[in-house]
Amino acid sequence: MIIMGVDPGSKITGYGIVKKDKDKLICLKDGQISPSKGLSFYEKVFHIFLELKSIMKSYKPDEMAIEDIFYSKNIKSFIKLGHIRGAIIIASFIEGIPVFEYTPVQIKRAVVGYGRAPKEQVRSMVKLILNINKSIGFDSSDALAVAICHANYKNKVIIE
Repeated sequence: MIIMGVDPGSKITGYGIVKKDKDKLICLKDGQISPSKGLSFYEKVFHIFLELKSIMKSYKPDEMAIEDIFYSKNIKSFIKLGHIRGAIIIASFIEGIPVFEYTPVQIKRAVVGYGRAPKEQVRSMVKLILNINKSIGFDSSDALAVAICHANYKNKVIIE
């Protein structure tokens, strides 16, 4: 199974492609989409849409996991993030890829074991889990963490 993780952002959107082979996770690709500062907000949203759609076409993920919106005091930023998430979700639907959402706490708990872990700790664990030796940005590591979270939750049986 190939899972695409996405960490949406208006300045930088991180993505990561992970292959789950039995109990092993392998990083196929990670990166960051940084639209030009000269673009209008809506042009940036469209740029992110096109880039992710292209990546989806190339890697053909079976499923996509995206970080859910968390409460923000800055309502304008909150709304902008909603636009970006919408564009990402539409790109996924156009490519026929089901979408799953996870909260930041769920993601951190799945990767680090602690829902309030700092970004540095998340990045360290992502690199350890995926055996990554190169340096990666926080947006990429966050996106890979979303993919790892989905891979972990996907096979869990929840007993109520």
